[in-house]
Amino acid sequence: MENRHGLCVDLKVTSALAAETESAKAILDRQGRKGVRPRTLGADKGYHCKDFVAHLRRHNVAPHIAMIDGRKTPGLDRRTTRHAGYTVSQQKRKRVEEIFGWMKAYGGLRRTMLRGLKRVQLHAYLVGASYNLLRLARLQPLTG
Repeated sequence: MENRHGLCVDLKVTSALAAETESAKAILDRQGRKGVRPRTLGADKGYHCKDFVAHLRRHNVAPHIAMIDGRKTPGLDRRTTRHAGYTVSQQKRKRVEEIFGWMKAYGGLRRTMLRGLKRVQLHAYLVGASYNLLRLARLQPLTG
């Protein structure tokens, strides 16, 4: 998700058994091939692990990941979390849940009729594009 306007930038459908961090790495790699180089990445506590934080640091992405109390992770400490941008990222990341909620409620992804990851991925892309079109329509200033 792009923070400024709440648009869906990319998504990946995986098996329920796949690790979220591996999917996030694949999305970052795919965006990198397109020339998109994010400076920060906001995420929930499910992404707070040494491997993922190290991957972000290697790619010069600041990890704005929710911290788990009592867990020490190199690369995710007060040097990162003390900045105002970290606080803003933590507030904005809740918008991602709005996108998922819309896709499930209106896009038919709660209980898809399709079978197979490729078909569901295509369906998710179409639903994501639909969400962005509706979001863009709401962002446009009314002229008249």
